[in-house]
Amino acid sequence: MEFLLYLAGILVMLIGLGVSIGLHEVGHLVPAKLFGVRVGQYMIGFGPRLWSKRIGETEYGFKLLPLGGFISMSGMYPPSRSTRAASGVFRSLIQDARSANDETIAEGAEDRVFYQLPVWKRVVVMLGGPVMNLLLAVVIFTVLLSGIGLQQGTTTIASVTECVVPAGSTATECAPDDPPSPAAEAGIEPLDVIVSVDGRPVSTFAEATAIVQASPGETLDMVVLRDGAEKTLSITPIAAERTITDAGGQPVLDDDGEPVVKEVGYVGMGAQMGYVQQPLTAGPQMAADSVGRVASLIVTLPVRLWDVGVSLVTGGERDPNGPLSVVGVGRLAGEAAATDAPILNRFAYVLGLLGSLNIALFVFNLIPLLPLDGGHIVVALWDGVKRAWAKLFRRPPPAPVDATKLVPLTVVVAVLLIAMGALLLVADLFNPVSILG
Repeated sequence: MEFLLYLAGILVMLIGLGVSIGLHEVGHLVPAKLFGVRVGQYMIGFGPRLWSKRIGETEYGFKLLPLGGFISMSGMYPPSRSTRAASGVFRSLIQDARSANDETIAEGAEDRVFYQLPVWKRVVVMLGGPVMNLLLAVVIFTVLLSGIGLQQGTTTIASVTECVVPAGSTATECAPDDPPSPAAEAGIEPLDVIVSVDGRPVSTFAEATAIVQASPGETLDMVVLRDGAEKTLSITPIAAERTITDAGGQPVLDDDGEPVVKEVGYVGMGAQMGYVQQPLTAGPQMAADSVGRVASLIVTLPVRLWDVGVSLVTGGERDPNGPLSVVGVGRLAGEAAATDAPILNRFAYVLGLLGSLNIALFVFNLIPLLPLDGGHIVVALWDGVKRAWAKLFRRPPPAPVDATKLVPLTVVVAVLLIAMGALLLVADLFNPVSILG
């Protein structure tokens, strides 16, 4: 049964990846067709064709390797001007790219080409794919946070500490001379539901904790719901030193690298964990935060890939926040599905993975290098700059930018991307990141 759940998790992630890729290409396809560009193919995957069907002028289909997708637009670049045979490796690559581009320009549809679109339309077409992934991530995170909720402490009390033990003590039981905790002394009981603290209504345990921590030595009225009736209790938090954490839950360090501690109020009660639904703005905010994290990862990608290689050779532990291949993401989804956690927890984890994957597709495709979408956007913008410059100085319109001249650089980038994918694939097979530790 556990193995079947593992496979189910992987299958869900693969389907989610396929949908994400498919919608990415729809993001290119729809504006291209709206702007009149002839689109010959819409394909999910690479390699040998598994299935296809022609609808109108466009062939829709699936290929063997589900590692991406593409649409074939007519005239991505200006047509060739020369028919001379090319000499040299790079010139041959450029000529091959031009020949392949020429083949996409159908007879009678010479004016329905991508390179003749206004700059803003070309940018819209190329941005459409990444933006579709961003929108899908926002939808996923909104369902995750506002539909399912964020797992956090609820207002229901799970436990009450009986006594206050000395700082640094490892005792697991109360000694006769240990003073009772403020919560125990006030009469708080497990399954009490906190309604308000110090006259302020609370909806999460974090809100109640914030009031308590800000009030050491002060007597507070705490209203709890017990057996269907409200009960008012008086509780006096004691002063206790606690480590200050940042928004990510990590300790804040001082100039000497030591954790910063602060005296806060403490009462000795713990909350039941549960899913607390967040406002609708939480999904877009989570997507924005994820974009920042992925962008930071990509900026430091060479260093992180080096670390992956070192950990692969040495067998050391990999950074759980480092880059992963599709196999690595699939393994995490499989592990999550096969755990004994509640089904909602497992579903939420896989959904979060899928949202993060779409953020990665959004950010990665905006890298300003061909053959990525960001590279095509840069080419379009450069064409716009040249035209604006010529217009400013009343010069004749320049010839369209011929991006086939960048084919050698594109090949280098493609080889690097393949090498990166291969490294991550091998690492995820033989030294994977695991949620189980």
